[in-house]
Order: sequence, then structure tokens, then C-alpha cells
Amino acid sequence: MNPVSRHLLIAFGVLMLHLGGLWALQAGLLRRAVEIVVPVALQSDIIEPQRPAIELPPPPPPPPRPPQPAARPATPPAPQPLAVAEPEPAPRPFTVVVAPLPPVGEPMSAASPPATPAAPAAALAAPAPSSAPPAPPRVDLPSSDADYLQNPKPAYPVLSRRLGEQGKVVVRVLIGVDGVAQKAEISHSSGYERLDQAALQTVLRWRYVPGKRGGVPEPMWFNVPINFVLE
Repeated sequence: MNPVSRHLLIAFGVLMLHLGGLWALQAGLLRRAVEIVVPVALQSDIIEPQRPAIELPPPPPPPPRPPQPAARPATPPAPQPLAVAEPEPAPRPFTVVVAPLPPVGEPMSAASPPATPAAPAAALAAPAPSSAPPAPPRVDLPSSDADYLQNPKPAYPVLSRRLGEQGKVVVRVLIGVDGVAQKAEISHSSGYERLDQAALQTVLRWRYVPGKRGGVPEPMWFNVPINFVLE
């Protein structure tokens, strides 16, 4: 066979192969061949076997609590001693008795001597019965009647004598531990300012026996009554 014929035969074979490929594509044979030739990818999953659940042992029960002791009944507090107020002895009032002054221009008569103040009343202490709580300490009120104090008598105001003013004044005075009046105030007025001020200034100048509680001096209030009487 000459070379020309051989080349023609090869060209004809190649042409027929192309024509056959085109026909196969149209007929779907080549797609099926490709599907058969192409290997299928396999997907594999590793499935681990399920582990059995481990059951933990139950916790031990808590130890039983020791029995609580029964609550003791509350003991009532011991009775406290009550302070018993002792009756306060009423001090005897100072009485200023003078004769009224005559009108202006008439001779003055001799005034009667003022009454001497009475002795101080003793403070009373309530005795404590044997079955009762101990009695409160003894209270001794202040006094202004002691002889050694030498307190002057209240002066009757001259104008009050001429105008006929008279009455009773009660002065409330605070006595210190040294027997000195620290302050004073009118507790009951006589109705006349001159008599009230005369009584107030008098008790502030006086000296006193200080009040005592259980034998110990302490500051204490004291009522001092003063009577202004005309004869």
C-alpha cells in the first residue's frame, strides 16, 4: 500500500470516530459510559458504640442530729425593791408678827417682839418589815431652825405695814451640800409683791443644815413658809 492511500485511510478512520462520538453524545451512550466508568465516591461514617451509663452510688444519708435539749422555762426576774416615799414633814412656818404703823404724822407705838421660830420637825423613817424588801435609805430634809445658824428674822417691809399688807409666802429653795441656798423661787405668793420679795431675799441669805440621804449630804429642795401678820 502506497503512503497516500495509507494517510487517507487514517484520516477516514479519525473522521468516523468523531462522527461516532457525536452520535453517541446525541444518543446518550457516552454519558452512560462516563457514569459507569467514573467511580462512585463512598461516604463512610465511623459510628462509635454507645457507652453504657455509669450509675453513681447514692450519697450516704446525713448522720442523725443529736436530740436538742428541751428549752428551760425562763426564770422570772427577782422582784426589785420598791422605793417607798417617806412622808415629808411639813416645816413650821416662820411668823412675822408686828403692829401696823400709824398713818403718817402720828406717833409710832412699840412693836411687839416677833415670835421665836419653833424647833425643826424630825424627819420620819418608815420602818421596814422583816418580810418586805429592804427599806429605802433615810432622808433628812434640810433645816434652817438650828440655833448655831443664827439666821436673822424676816424683815417686815415698812410700806407693807402702813398699807396693811399681810399674808403667807412659801419659798422653794435649793440647799447645797454646804448648807448654802443655791437658788430660790416663789412657790406660793402672799398676793403682795413686797412681801414675796422680802421673803425671797431672806431665805437666800440664810444658812441651812443640808439634807441627807442615808446619812450622806446631797443637794435638796426645801419649802420655807413665812407668815407676815399685823396685830
